[in-house]
Amino acid sequence: MENSRGTIFILSLMISIFQSGVLPSLAIPNQDVRYMKFVHNATDLPAKEEYDYIIIGGGTAGCPLAATLSSKFSVLVLERGSDPNKYPSVLNEQGLLNVFVAGDDGKNPFQRFTSEDGVENIRGRVLGGGSMVNAGFYSRGHQQFFDTAGVDWDMELVEKAYQWVEQTVASRPILNAWQAAFRSALLEAGVVPDNGFDLKHRVGTKTGGSIFDDKGNRHGAVELLNKAEPTNIKVAIEATVQRILFSGLSASGVLYSDSKGKLHRAFIHKKGEIIVSAGAIGSPQLLLLSGVGPKSYLSSLKLPVVLHQPHVGEFMSDNPRFGTNIILPFQLIPSSVKVVGILEDNIYLQSFASPSPILVPPIFSLLPPQSTSIIPSLTMFVGKFSEVHSEGSLRLNSSTNVEKSPIVRFNYYSHPDDLARCVRGVRKMGDLLKTQIMEKIKTQDLESNKGFQFLGHPLPENLLNDSSVEEYCQKTVTTYWHYHGGCLVGKVVDGNYKVIGIENLRVVDGSTFSESPGTNPMATLMMLGRYVGLKVLQQRSSAN
Repeated sequence: MENSRGTIFILSLMISIFQSGVLPSLAIPNQDVRYMKFVHNATDLPAKEEYDYIIIGGGTAGCPLAATLSSKFSVLVLERGSDPNKYPSVLNEQGLLNVFVAGDDGKNPFQRFTSEDGVENIRGRVLGGGSMVNAGFYSRGHQQFFDTAGVDWDMELVEKAYQWVEQTVASRPILNAWQAAFRSALLEAGVVPDNGFDLKHRVGTKTGGSIFDDKGNRHGAVELLNKAEPTNIKVAIEATVQRILFSGLSASGVLYSDSKGKLHRAFIHKKGEIIVSAGAIGSPQLLLLSGVGPKSYLSSLKLPVVLHQPHVGEFMSDNPRFGTNIILPFQLIPSSVKVVGILEDNIYLQSFASPSPILVPPIFSLLPPQSTSIIPSLTMFVGKFSEVHSEGSLRLNSSTNVEKSPIVRFNYYSHPDDLARCVRGVRKMGDLLKTQIMEKIKTQDLESNKGFQFLGHPLPENLLNDSSVEEYCQKTVTTYWHYHGGCLVGKVVDGNYKVIGIENLRVVDGSTFSESPGTNPMATLMMLGRYVGLKVLQQRSSAN
């Protein structure tokens, strides 16, 4: 089953990112790179410096957070990855396959890891974080996320923070033939109402936003750094934070290494803060390595204990992805996700389409003889749900090497509610395939019988049989790359994202989420960086 999951993982990556039958050249698209004036390789930084704020992680939340704080204070951003211009493929919607077919040798904008569940996954490792390696779908978080996050949200400020982000990164996509057909099929299958184009989360069928513009150029979180006050910010790339430094129960600085292995120290001024934005894998890992975590566990690894905090690395969740792959009897203009069907219980249905030159030989062997002159396309129907009840945990892979991904288990479908949601989602997918629109993608066999040509596991024949659909969900489980938890609000951080029991230390990223916001967390993560930055500015202003 693990080999099957690996195949599905690579296939799904390819479908979600492969935008043309011929790979484009690696010419760098026109990008807004004003931020480069304050980006430095960590090897060029001094051995010791002081700032008002040190942000660990220049990712989806870290970039808008840094830009916001720099309006009034000095900010150092420490990013373990490189500038995205080093990876031209990630800058354009058509070139991502060039990146993902590469191995994980430490020179790519991502880091692979496999959970103990046997599911392959990736972490962003580039300035801009996951927003630079994803499929670009932009949609705001759902109301339930805000109601249950444990934060006393200022919703007017939330709205302003979203708008601030959207001015730079979000575009209205143009639907090609497949996305338009998928949209019609959703409506025909009863996923209503028709909400047109909308960045907000609404039950029904909608066209969402995209961080790819009409020329296919990506506008990720890194471009939010262009809104920074350049005289107040320094971004260090290829800067790997080894641990947070403490003075008693107060965070005072960080120890980080550059690409040559040289160690640097950066400290905060009085009233300053260390803010960890290293992601749902990196943030709990760094807290544990720094001595904030379960006392008995840290002691067993011979790590000095700064604070006994039993919840660091706990309550880890990943949104399981369900779906099916269908070979089309005709060529199709490729498409990434532009449309989503949102069901009442926060189940989401989407679709990708791609030509499949890499898979042509095995696909040809599956097609009836009269089809072998056709270079087929492939479509993938995918679904997920935002509220995951199954929980796992994270522990260190090494007590000294932060560059090794920690060991994580998500325990997919261990909670019966998750399995029940997958069953409902798969059944609605079955309704989709019964629509008149989807009749056009059926193939005809030698006996003139029409049906879908599945690649991999077909949907269960009897979708009314609970046990069959449950088995299908468990057999085909893979990731939507929307994992979260490990530093939950109310457990590890308070409602202001301050680490409970430690002064001058916050965590601002998806590790604080108890559920994934909306169809894709990217928009809300960028909003969160801006929002927390504004709240910090307000708090500092009122304290003076």
